[in-house]
Amino acid sequence: MKIWIDILTPKQLLFSEPIIEKLGKKHDLLCTSRDYDEVSKLAKIRNFDLIFIGKHGGGDRKSKLKASIDRMDKLSKKIETFSPDITISFCSPEAARISFGLGIKHIAFCDSPHADAVMRLTLPFIQKLLIPYVIPKKEFSKYGIDEKNIVQYKAIDAFVTIQRKINQKTELPFKKNNKKNILIRIEEEEASYASKSSKITPIIKKIEKEFGNENIVVLARYTKQIKNLQKIVNKKLKIMKMSFDGKNLLENTDIFIGSGGTMTAESALMGIPTISYNAVPNIVENFLVKKQLIKRENNPDKISNHIKKVFRSKNLESQKRAEKIRKQMEDPIQKLIKTIKE
Repeated sequence: MKIWIDILTPKQLLFSEPIIEKLGKKHDLLCTSRDYDEVSKLAKIRNFDLIFIGKHGGGDRKSKLKASIDRMDKLSKKIETFSPDITISFCSPEAARISFGLGIKHIAFCDSPHADAVMRLTLPFIQKLLIPYVIPKKEFSKYGIDEKNIVQYKAIDAFVTIQRKINQKTELPFKKNNKKNILIRIEEEEASYASKSSKITPIIKKIEKEFGNENIVVLARYTKQIKNLQKIVNKKLKIMKMSFDGKNLLENTDIFIGSGGTMTAESALMGIPTISYNAVPNIVENFLVKKQLIKRENNPDKISNHIKKVFRSKNLESQKRAEKIRKQMEDPIQKLIKTIKE
């Protein structure tokens, strides 16, 4: 069987690794992506073979439209030549439209019903949708896919991505000393669902003021984010683009402050003290807050107090809670293989 997998984000790349490992043994796979800095960097780190077609559309609606049209034009020719039996994506609009146009059955994964524009552009064209059990089917069926075509798996996507082995040799940005490592992740600004009002700037300034003697690393997504932050914070603060395997960074982190997305969920499931400033409210983040694996807070003073509390403790409870929840989860890839066979 020929299978086309379209991979658009770093999280999708990491989630795809075990899929490719299992399906690649029996099937002919084609893995495509688009020109997007964090994906291309991570692909090199993970030795992941991708064919890059088209580019990321940025934050503007018109540029997103033009980039998508251009990518569909180039990608459709490649896919028509490859002639796959099945498409697997993570609700890629281009994969949905091309698969529909060429009559290819399409299976998709998704844990982001809050991505309204993407849901509208993909779900009506997909045959089967695989989702985490913590998200009700109705969150997706309202976009035009029948609930009978939605398959739930007992896991969240971070459970899959944290299983990966670390193969990065790059030196980490944390200094080798006895100080605490504080890792901060800037929110996504160019996704269609993103809010343009930043909650993180006052948080960074407070952490810098209170914990300036510790190792503080800020992971930005775009060059403009770095430039904007450099204007308002101490020049000694490490602000950089993501050029590391996130798991490698998290394993060396004493506390993680994230926007509520992929790294936040990974950090929580790994048992690392995690604060979410909830830039993009979502159901998975809410689940992890209820399970007491994440502290949700966007007040800089309260975040500072929580960090002090974490640094005074050994954090054994969060590790135990994370391990207990991980043991209750299943491998979603088995649900995918069953869905393909059906």
